[in-house]
Amino acid sequence: MGSAHHGLDPRSDLVLDTHELGRRPGISRHVQTTASAPTGLGLDVIGVPPESEIELDVRLESVVEGVLVTGTAVVQLRGECVLCLGDVSRELTVDLQELYVYPGSEAEEDEASRLQNDLVDLEPILRDQVVLDLPFRPLCRDDCEGLCATCGANLNDNPDHGHDAPVDPRWAALADLAGDGDQQDRSTDS
Repeated sequence: MGSAHHGLDPRSDLVLDTHELGRRPGISRHVQTTASAPTGLGLDVIGVPPESEIELDVRLESVVEGVLVTGTAVVQLRGECVLCLGDVSRELTVDLQELYVYPGSEAEEDEASRLQNDLVDLEPILRDQVVLDLPFRPLCRDDCEGLCATCGANLNDNPDHGHDAPVDPRWAALADLAGDGDQQDRSTDS
C-alpha cells in the first residue's frame, strides 16, 4: 500500500472489504455489523453522538462497473428541541445505496465513489444520508408546547400555565385612578 494517495484503513468499522467478490458480476455478500459513529455526523441542534453504535445491514454486489452497496443503517440521534430546548433522543434508519467503481472503469465520473484496493468506505454515504434525513426542526415530541413567551416556563410541564392579561400602558393611569377611587369609597363607608 505504498501509494501516494491516502489509503483506507481496513480496520475501520465503516470500511468493508470486497476482495471475495472477485470482480465477478452477480456475486454478492450480505453484511450485518455494528460500527462506531464518526465525529461530526449531524448538525448543531441534532446529530449522532460520536462512538455511538451504528447498526449496518448491507448487501455488496459485484457489477460490471464496480461494487453496488445497498442496505440500511440505524443510528441514535441526540439533540435539542427547537421549541422547549428539552432533550431529543430517537432512532433513525437511513437507506444506503452507492456504486463504488473500479479504478479505470468506463463508469468513472468525478463524483463517483471509488474502490481503493478492493475496499469501500461507507462513511461518506452514511454522512450524506444521515444529514439529509435529520429533522429540520427537531422536536422532543410531535405535540411539544414550547416555552412561555412571557416567563420562559416549559408549557409541556404545566399546560394550564398562564398570566394575567397585560394592561395597556395608555390605560394604566385610569386603572390607578380607579384603584384610588375604591379606597376612597371604602374610607367613606366607615
